[in-house]
Formats: sequence, structure tokens, C-alpha cells
Amino acid sequence: MQILKNIFKSSTTKSFEKNIFNVLGIFPKNTTLYRTALSHRSVKDTPEENNERLEYLGDAVLSAIVADYLFKRYPYKGEGFLTEMRSKMVNRQQLNDIAIKMGLKKLAFYNKFDNALRSSQIFGNTLEAIVGAVYLDKGYAQTQKWVLKQIVIPHMFVDDLETIDINLKNKLIGWASKNGKTLAFDVAEEKIENGRRLFTIHAVLDGEIIAEGKGFNKKDASQTAAQTAIEKLGL
Repeated sequence: MQILKNIFKSSTTKSFEKNIFNVLGIFPKNTTLYRTALSHRSVKDTPEENNERLEYLGDAVLSAIVADYLFKRYPYKGEGFLTEMRSKMVNRQQLNDIAIKMGLKKLAFYNKFDNALRSSQIFGNTLEAIVGAVYLDKGYAQTQKWVLKQIVIPHMFVDDLETIDINLKNKLIGWASKNGKTLAFDVAEEKIENGRRLFTIHAVLDGEIIAEGKGFNKKDASQTAAQTAIEKLGL
């Protein structure tokens, strides 16, 4: 019986490793890291089992890799430009879209019966957790190569991002003012998540909530809410 269990476990592990390789283009050495990175707290509620700690680590690693990439790509640009470009590349909505395009939604372990989760930005968080897992599994140099090959080059169209106005909140405010509408960005919730304050901001148009954004500061949460609102309004 034990032999059969070991064979099944080995087969399951091989299948998981194959799925990881097919989606992420990387072969894991420590599969436990990747299982943890893919596990949302809705199915694993303890810090050692869900991906929140790895998300925290991956956020920092990804930010460093993108900063290095931009520093070398734009040798004559100033700090303000580089900071804005990095924000465009690693904002929560952008990472969530990339994660879904990569196929992480199919790999992620989360409560699929929770409709709010299915349409939320947890997959961008999962992508950051994956970056953290790759870093612990492969080291910084290989993680940097992987991030550039699998995330930055195929999904972050830097030339196009240069022309995008990152301050979507101001754009939405201008549109509302021009059209005689009342717009507000209200803090709906503030809580501690993975050791950091997580803000939920509602974009409220003429008294009606039209979009929601989450972020580890009010500015990012407001920008995410504004982006969702702009897409919903077709602006």
C-alpha cells in the first residue's frame, strides 16, 4: 500500500512539475515552493502554507529586476521618469493581466466558488509569489533571466508604456468635471495583510460605486480603481 502511495505521489509531482514548465517555462527543483506560491489564503489560511509571504518577497525582487532593466535601457533618463516607468510596469492591474495571459489562473489554488475572487487581482499577487519562489529556488541571476524572458519582454511593451499617462485618476477627474459629474475616491477598507497595510478604494460616480482598487498605498489603490472605472466607462 505504501509503495502505491509513493508511486501516486511521484506521478502527481511529475504532473505538477510539467504544468509549471508548460506555463512558466521553468523546471522547479523545490516543488513545495511553487505549490505555496500558487496557494491563496482562501484555501490555505496559515502563513507557511499560503502565498502571502512569497508575494512580499517576489514584489521586492520583481521591483529590483525591473529597476535594473530600466536603468540600463534608459541611461540618460532621470529618476522621475524611471520611477514612473517602473510603476507602469509593475502596477497591480498590469501584473494581474499578465498573470492571466501566462495561464496562472489555471494553476492557482483558490476558492473557485467565490465569485469575487475569480474577478479580483489575486493572480497578479500570485505572479509576484511565483517570482519569490523562483528566487528562492534558483537564485537572483536565474530569476532575473526568467523575469526578463517570461514577463518583461513578451508582456511589458515598454515603448507603448512610455506614451501612457500613468495618472489615470487625474484623467477620470478631468472627464467627470467636464461632464458635470461628481466623482470621489473613498477608502472602503484598510487592513493589515502580510505585514503591510492594504487599502481598498472605491471610485464613486454620482453616488454610485463604479470601480474598486486595492493597493499597499492609497495612491496605487486609487490608480487601480481609476483604471477599472475608465475601462468600464469606455473612456
